[in-house]
Amino acid sequence: MAETQDGRRRHRKPHAIFIPYPLQGHVIPSVHLAVKLASHGFTVTFVNTHYIHHKISTATGSGADVFSKLRESSPGGESLDIRYATVSDGLPLGFDRSLNHDQFMASLLHVFSAHVEELVAGIVASGGEDEEVSCLIADTFFVWPAKVAKKFGLVCVSFWTEPALVYTLYHHVHLLRQNGHFGCQDRREDAIEYIPGVASIEPKDTTSYLQEANETSVCHQIIFTAFQDARGADFVVANTVQELEAETISALQAQMSYYAIGPIFPPAGFTNKSAVRTSLWSESDCSHWLDTRKPGSVLYVSFGSYAHVEKPDLVEIARGLALSGVSFVWVLRDDIVSSDDPNPLPVGFREEVSDRSMIVGWCSQKEVLAHRAIGGFLTHCGWNSILEAAWCGVPLLCFPLYTDQFTNRKLVVDDWKVGINLIDCKAARKEDVARNIGRLMGGDLGDELRKRVKEVKKTLASALESNGSSARNFGQFVEELKNKIQTTGERRSE
Repeated sequence: MAETQDGRRRHRKPHAIFIPYPLQGHVIPSVHLAVKLASHGFTVTFVNTHYIHHKISTATGSGADVFSKLRESSPGGESLDIRYATVSDGLPLGFDRSLNHDQFMASLLHVFSAHVEELVAGIVASGGEDEEVSCLIADTFFVWPAKVAKKFGLVCVSFWTEPALVYTLYHHVHLLRQNGHFGCQDRREDAIEYIPGVASIEPKDTTSYLQEANETSVCHQIIFTAFQDARGADFVVANTVQELEAETISALQAQMSYYAIGPIFPPAGFTNKSAVRTSLWSESDCSHWLDTRKPGSVLYVSFGSYAHVEKPDLVEIARGLALSGVSFVWVLRDDIVSSDDPNPLPVGFREEVSDRSMIVGWCSQKEVLAHRAIGGFLTHCGWNSILEAAWCGVPLLCFPLYTDQFTNRKLVVDDWKVGINLIDCKAARKEDVARNIGRLMGGDLGDELRKRVKEVKKTLASALESNGSSARNFGQFVEELKNKIQTTGERRSE
């Protein structure tokens, strides 16, 4: 609160610092949430790491602020107040974060917070008379948000980019320990039936980190520390939908201020170019090739922006694609196996499938999924990919690789029944791959999956309508956040 010349108090515009986790799958929904907050009267200072900014700038051929075009094209000529800053993640730009994953995570665990504190201190100190930095929004996987927010007197918002089911598993890891499903030598293998809001879940459907015997890795340290810190957040906002995870979300809401506000998508939709470019790689245009294909005839294949595939599995998947006879678009990153193995496909594969395939390094996934030619999606089960596929009415062929993807697969295959498993064993075999591609892309099962995914699409769309659950939750969150900011500001000024 600021005072006018006659002593009356007037409201300052709320100003939030927003810091996404520096991975592609976290940056994308964070950008769209920042835009949404700005359109609801917030000043937002959005903070990318130097590395993420460098990757986006290289991919787009522009070193400009990633929001600059959006400001120019704001509806009604009203400029959204989104500012942009960058911060070091503690590593040099040339460091290969994909190849050296553990060192990258260690820097985020031990070093990054010092750079963040310095940045936040500078932004807070630069606040003008009509505005005051009042809120810190940061990814739940950071280990420092509540502590940093408390140090600077800011309201803390934890942004969760995965399903509520994954959140509640991490939030209740102490129950998993107490009941012998995690953190012990002879861990139980029966179903987990004591997590609030989760009727039952098999250990194999928990996240990869909760299935591992070694709990001393840097990623385990990040998860445990982050979820301790998250208990100090004032609000948790999540990129999920109330109706899709009703019991789990209700149980979390009984414990904390938890708001399901997803799916968090660009306001322009999937078929229009977003004014904010978030891709870390240069995008190939697949539309002309897809235009030549029959509706629903093409399988889209992508294992996301960060996960790695074991080379034997990748080779069998490639051979299965060849055996299936199905047309496909395959996004194949240079580091999909390793930065040290940029060409992992079987010899002769590209030539064998050249008449019915398009293999690219990266593309606009949302635009490809929205194309009429796409009839299925072979996916690693990243949460963004699942929401985008459901929004486009595309059924899923699931090949989870690590972290939340095993739990996401459970939701897709077992709960919502909008997809099937690529394989039902540890290692991929080309015969299984080809058979399940055929099941997904044609026949009665494929038709049934498409029917069901359209129902999930309706649920997502309904949630975003003016009286839908996500729209209501977002409105309530904004109102309560502004009230909390006002109360916190008044306490500071007393």
